[in-house]
Amino acid sequence: MRDYTSIRKRYLRDPLPIRLGGLAANLARVKSFSDMGKNDLLVSSLLAESKHFIEWTAAEAEVEVAAELVELQIQLARWQRTYATIWPDPVQRLEMAEQAKRWSDRILDLSGLLL
Repeated sequence: MRDYTSIRKRYLRDPLPIRLGGLAANLARVKSFSDMGKNDLLVSSLLAESKHFIEWTAAEAEVEVAAELVELQIQLARWQRTYATIWPDPVQRLEMAEQAKRWSDRILDLSGLLL
């Protein structure tokens, strides 16, 4: 298990839009790395890290953004709970990857970085 202390310190130095952009980038990586079955540990790590990013960010976000982050965190927890059955199944893995990409796009939009 990773020690998130230094990651947290570094992550919290950035303003909220940058943090949301980092979360969006993690989700995009989930999509990208899910294409190959050998990346299971990396994707699992990205899911866990993304949950931490949400935990460290949601309290500072506007209510509407925080609500979407909570919804995403629930989805991440669902994926983690069923990861052992999702990953070996190419259809389920593709669905998770596509949902992660949609979430990435939504979080990036919420960040305001593309304006």
